Amino acid sequence: MARNVNFDLSHPLMEAGLESPADEEGVHDSFQQLIAEHADNGAASSALELQQLQSDLVEESQDNIPLCGPEHEHRRQGASDLECDGGEREMDQIQGEGWSSDTLKILSSMPSRTIGRNRGAIISQYCNKTLKLRRRRQTRPSIRDFSPSSRPSIRSYGMEGDTIDAEVSKRERLVNNLQNLPVSDRVRMLRGMPLSVAEKKEIRNLVMQKEKRILSNKRLSCYSQLKYYIIIAARKSWYSWLSFLHSLQPWQTLLKRVSGRFGTGVLSYFLFLKTLVFFNVFLFLVTGAFLVLPQAVHPPDEATETRSFSGLELLTGAGSFSHTVMYYGYYTNYTLPRSSRGEGRGQNASALSSDSQQFSYNMPLAYFFTIGMAFFITCIILVYSMSKTFGRSFRINKSNSILTMKTFSSWDFKVIKKKSVQIMSENICTQLKELLAELTQKNTKSTFCKRFCRQMVHGVAWTICIASTTGCMAGVYYFSEFIHKDLQQNYRKFEVYPLMKEARLLSLPTVVSLINLLLPALFNVVAWMEIYESPSVFAYVAIGRNLMLKTSMLGVLCFHWLGRVAPEYKSIGLTCWESFVGEELYRFLLMDFIFTLLDTLFGELLWRLFSEKVLKKKRKPVFDIARNVLDLIYGQTLAWLGVLFSPLLPAVQILKLFLVFYIKMSSVMMNCQAPRKPYRASQMTTIFITLLCIPSLLGASVCVTYTMWSITPSTSCGPFRGLSTMFKAGKHWMKILEKDNPKLSVLSKAHTYFVENPFFLFVGAGIFLIVIYFHSQVVDGQRKIISLLQDQIQNDSTC
Repeated sequence: MARNVNFDLSHPLMEAGLESPADEEGVHDSFQQLIAEHADNGAASSALELQQLQSDLVEESQDNIPLCGPEHEHRRQGASDLECDGGEREMDQIQGEGWSSDTLKILSSMPSRTIGRNRGAIISQYCNKTLKLRRRRQTRPSIRDFSPSSRPSIRSYGMEGDTIDAEVSKRERLVNNLQNLPVSDRVRMLRGMPLSVAEKKEIRNLVMQKEKRILSNKRLSCYSQLKYYIIIAARKSWYSWLSFLHSLQPWQTLLKRVSGRFGTGVLSYFLFLKTLVFFNVFLFLVTGAFLVLPQAVHPPDEATETRSFSGLELLTGAGSFSHTVMYYGYYTNYTLPRSSRGEGRGQNASALSSDSQQFSYNMPLAYFFTIGMAFFITCIILVYSMSKTFGRSFRINKSNSILTMKTFSSWDFKVIKKKSVQIMSENICTQLKELLAELTQKNTKSTFCKRFCRQMVHGVAWTICIASTTGCMAGVYYFSEFIHKDLQQNYRKFEVYPLMKEARLLSLPTVVSLINLLLPALFNVVAWMEIYESPSVFAYVAIGRNLMLKTSMLGVLCFHWLGRVAPEYKSIGLTCWESFVGEELYRFLLMDFIFTLLDTLFGELLWRLFSEKVLKKKRKPVFDIARNVLDLIYGQTLAWLGVLFSPLLPAVQILKLFLVFYIKMSSVMMNCQAPRKPYRASQMTTIFITLLCIPSLLGASVCVTYTMWSITPSTSCGPFRGLSTMFKAGKHWMKILEKDNPKLSVLSKAHTYFVENPFFLFVGAGIFLIVIYFHSQVVDGQRKIISLLQDQIQNDSTC
């Protein structure tokens, strides 16, 4: 039995939350617009359509009623009235049952109560929704600019189905609208359509086919396609290379763990060690590619006696290592390769023929420029790193904004592993403690007597430190002089007993390393008398005292090597003083590593065991940042000094730094505790890089430059034999080049004015200092502006 469809929007069930499964808000809005349009266009077509609808309903109601006479028509009208009344009674009965709103929503979504849920209406509705979504994403005209057919028609909701032509046109419009949407919106719209999977798949295929047709019509030329493919391939390669470089960064997990447990102070030590590893890798690659590899491929002509490997060479660096590519004396003074191995043995570099220089490798020139460019590039990298870290650490002086940032936006929600979450939470907790400690730090005003007593204590402490450093420096000076005189007197005896000679040679590195181990302990004892308000100030004072000690030791050693050994190397039975200095630097590096192990064993492990087992306390030693960092700078200065005399010394330094990293990391995690007063070491990395640049690299560069410009090389070994200075190698090569090709005389003049003249060296150094000064001034100005802005924000917030 047919029933009338109720379109009364004020019905109580509609007010109770009657909804269909799909969103019909857009449909109802369209209904209101369409009603207004049809009222303007006239009621003729609407009346005709309503008459047609009424006749269809009448025919449907006559399916089971015989057609006979006027009385049947009267009876039929009465039946229809009864059906309407019955429908209203049913709706009232549904409402009268007292069902909940959720139940009413489910009942309203049934097919018999859904308004116009046929395929044509659905397609028309979603055509309207896609059109609305397109209008939101671009500048769109008024709705009256579109034809009424582009919106869902009210006629579609009153009939059982649309005609085939209307449905096809709606489908085409829907496909057009979907094709113009982004992929994400398109997928979301297709998923929300209350259609079967096959119909959704069909619509999606139509959209894809249309996109392909559009792309085929807009086909680019061969040149444009090739250009775009090259750009895309280059971009993918660049991103892949960046991700590969990021994966090559070592020790990321270990560094995060240290930062979480011990704070940024201990972390700065390991970051500095990691920086030194990269510097030594660069030096090793440069010297290995331009010096070691060519000489190893073309060994020297001189027949040298081969010594058997005894194992003691690993400790002394002498023996069978002396006549290898590791030291200066092994390298030749001629052009590689030579035409005949027997001609001209030991000849001067100035006697090179022009025929042998074609398609050849000039070893003296390569040695000179490789060492010079390695130091120059290292200096540039250090200056850039120093300016970058300076700007990062000094830009913001206050911690308020950093504390807010760390509190509300420091968590990385991509971290899902339990271990990584624990490490990140520890890291954030430690950083918050450091920031809060910096904010709560108070500068208490003390009386004049307290300040005077404090200054007196500081003066006494510094006097003790300076006196002890001066005494140790004098002791090393006289002990090195004693070793030198002993070698002069007994060098013939040492040729018979080489073990005695090597034991004497190990004495000086042992004494210096012992002083570097014990004297910082004295500095720590003296520091207990002093009172510092901030732990960071205490660390900076300790760094200054250890720097004074290391610098004085290196100064005495450089004087010993360049002032005693180099001029008098024949009196102590040496044939190549450069190789002897390289062996000395190897021994100093090795002894420094051995004493670092002893300090880790006795200073940290045994102290922890003594505290736990004997004293019955859980107190552990605190990691001494100042002493350990200055040990790293001391070792790196030795490596830079030894590049000229031992091109493979950076490889030894790399191995030493790797071992020190893992030893110190294990010791810190097992034997040390976090500082009792947390502090933020925001400027420590900058200070470490500055100390590495100015005292360390600058001092090593001065010593190497003095050696190459002023000291006479050995006459029987090395690439500069027979020359008055190492610097003359470039001048001799320029003369030969000018003689062979007079057109290149400009290069000889340029070398004379720009390389031989020390004025340009001072100009370059001055430019570097000016750049550093201007960058520091810019950063200081930015810091003052940021401080003023923070004060203004604070004043505005208090108003």
